[in-house]
Amino acid sequence: MFAPLYIMVVSAVAVLTGVDYVLFPELGALAHDVFTRPQGNWARAPWMLILTPVLTAVAGLLCSRHLPFGVLSVLLCTLASIAIVVVLRSPITPAISAGLLPLVFDIQSWLYVPAILFGTLLLAVVSLFQRYCDSRNPDTRAAVEPDGAENGLAKSSNPYMWVPFFAIFLLTDTLLAVQTGWRAVLVPPLVVMGFEIFAHADHCPWVKRPMILPVACVLTASIGVLLSASLDSGPLAAGCAVILGVMVLRAVALHIPPAIAIGLIPLLIDTGGVHYPLAVGLGTTVLSLSFMAYRAMAGESLVSQGTGEAP
Repeated sequence: MFAPLYIMVVSAVAVLTGVDYVLFPELGALAHDVFTRPQGNWARAPWMLILTPVLTAVAGLLCSRHLPFGVLSVLLCTLASIAIVVVLRSPITPAISAGLLPLVFDIQSWLYVPAILFGTLLLAVVSLFQRYCDSRNPDTRAAVEPDGAENGLAKSSNPYMWVPFFAIFLLTDTLLAVQTGWRAVLVPPLVVMGFEIFAHADHCPWVKRPMILPVACVLTASIGVLLSASLDSGPLAAGCAVILGVMVLRAVALHIPPAIAIGLIPLLIDTGGVHYPLAVGLGTTVLSLSFMAYRAMAGESLVSQGTGEAP
């Protein structure tokens, strides 16, 4: 498995340099998808893999440095990150997490941006090398996987019907984070999941089983907390977090890469120990219920359409 090895290398660099944010949690999700699906949307967009997270990281850092955490700053940061993804027509939706991470967890150092750049640049280079090797192999040269979500928004007769429900999820989680003091209720990979399941509901594989999201995310969050407590935050813990996160995804039989990122966050940031899985479970449940309300309003057509793969 190349993804855990890659994450271990990045984690080692983070330890050696003292720049924790080199281990950007969504790198776990990106690496897992890039290495397991070399013909997938993320692997086939190396330049966007580099550019999109860096731009959203800049937007998120500006929000974190100049605005207090709250409804206004979360909405502004989320809109800015989504706008970057949509305007660039980028498939790299985990970049939304790069925008929200500084705001949610109060990161204000400008080292955050070059740290993000290092991780995504390294992953893009390795991805290009892997694709070059695959192109030389006649057994894999013609194997092209089906596309996941296309760049942009869902295609339907009313493509923006999901926006109010996504906003309800975002506002509810933000208010819960503010009132409880558990900022992890709005853990950034969760917003990535929200964007995927709402904006790409016509082919997101989670549509049929939205209540599996809290299960998967609480499990990976618990794994991250346990690894942080037992192995500290070094390369071994990071590699184990990815391996165990992948095992969780296989156990629930769904391709949910952002859930892997949720398991890596406790290795990077003090998330409150045992409160972290509870906060993640609360936030993810709000997402699932919001989507179920949207699905009831939009009709069962979403269920019949949601059989593709996530990007």
